[in-house]
Amino acid sequence: MNVILKLLLNALAVFILAHLLNGVEVNGYLGAIIVAVVLAILNLFVKPILIIFTLPVTILTLGLFLLVINALIILLADKLVDGFSVSSFWTAILFSILLSILQSILYSIFKEQKTD
Repeated sequence: MNVILKLLLNALAVFILAHLLNGVEVNGYLGAIIVAVVLAILNLFVKPILIIFTLPVTILTLGLFLLVINALIILLADKLVDGFSVSSFWTAILFSILLSILQSILYSIFKEQKTD
């Protein structure tokens, strides 16, 4: 799938969830695109470092600590983007879970058809 299409689908997911969840706010669709780009950059560079540093805890919790890492990434995006705000840590965890679910639904809808 094209990178731009994935970013636009992520922005759509962020925009939808910002209107559904009480503790999440985003300023318009352009703000959602900026949030999607920032989340992609943070997931590319910061998340692997956090996973390596917290590997023992992640193994001990059978991977559930990755939810905390995802929430920290979202809270970091909250600090970096002016038009995006998340009210609490628990809202960030819920936002993270729902964002993953909505992204997989949107990706499956817009999945490219492979021809043999």
